[in-house]
Amino acid sequence: MQSRGVKAVIVGLMALMGTAPAWAHHSFAAAYDMKDAITITGKVVEVRLTNPHSHFFLDVVNAKGETEHWTFEAGTPGGMLRNGYSPQVIKQGDTVTIKGFRARNESNNGMLTELVTSDGTVYGMFGPQQSAGAK
Repeated sequence: MQSRGVKAVIVGLMALMGTAPAWAHHSFAAAYDMKDAITITGKVVEVRLTNPHSHFFLDVVNAKGETEHWTFEAGTPGGMLRNGYSPQVIKQGDTVTIKGFRARNESNNGMLTELVTSDGTVYGMFGPQQSAGAK
């Protein structure tokens, strides 16, 4: 009788532990300070359209003239592609401005909410907001 109770508790704890990664994965507020809005302009080093989220890597020249490396997390690759974004749109070396929220640990990481290309095209977390492909 006691071993059934222990088994039930173990199974219950395992079920709860299985939901923790899903909860953590969807909590941008856990990683990014939604009260610390930032705007960063820099040159694209790389764009990664990989699951679960896309990433934009920039080289940014700071006030001291030094290059800082920044990483911005964006939406899912599928969401971005469905909304008209493609890897040919933003290339290595392009200058872009990214608006978003800074990482809570104050590293050079952020959550992208808006990316503006040099021609003024605006992309959101999941693709274009003001372009021919916008939905």
